[in-house]
Amino acid sequence: MYRRLYFLIPDKLHALSVVFELTSHGIDLDHIHTLANKKVRLQGLPNAEHQNRDLGHRIEDLLWKGNLALFCLALLSLMILPLTIGLTAWLLLPAGIMVATFMAGLIFSRVPNTHMDEFRDALAHGEILLMVDVPQTRVADIEDHVHHHHPETTVGGVGWGTEVFGF
Repeated sequence: MYRRLYFLIPDKLHALSVVFELTSHGIDLDHIHTLANKKVRLQGLPNAEHQNRDLGHRIEDLLWKGNLALFCLALLSLMILPLTIGLTAWLLLPAGIMVATFMAGLIFSRVPNTHMDEFRDALAHGEILLMVDVPQTRVADIEDHVHHHHPETTVGGVGWGTEVFGF
């Protein structure tokens, strides 16, 4: 499973250096994306094609709303079923769905995630956002490597990469 690491880099020269080191550290260029405002030239850097639309945030929002809707439907059926068919074993089905959606909400609300909105101000000031999709087992290694070799780089957080969803 891939996680997306976000790094804010002050200028293009530093970004080129970080990208070079990441590729020499075994990260494929297809898993590195850069984003900046329109005034910053990104020639020589891997460009973000669909990453700037924050598809992960939209999918997360859709799943959260679907989970909430399923919980509400199960609650509604749990209130209506006793009135229509009485107290039967069928009441266990909506109750089980409610418990499952509640547990899923608890689990997934604790997963740390970073979204593009958090970088809007930095991008407006000319900084470059570097997004790196790495296997979950290498997250700490890559963060430490970038932090120790490039102290001018700000670690911006961790999120779900679009690789998780097969995009």
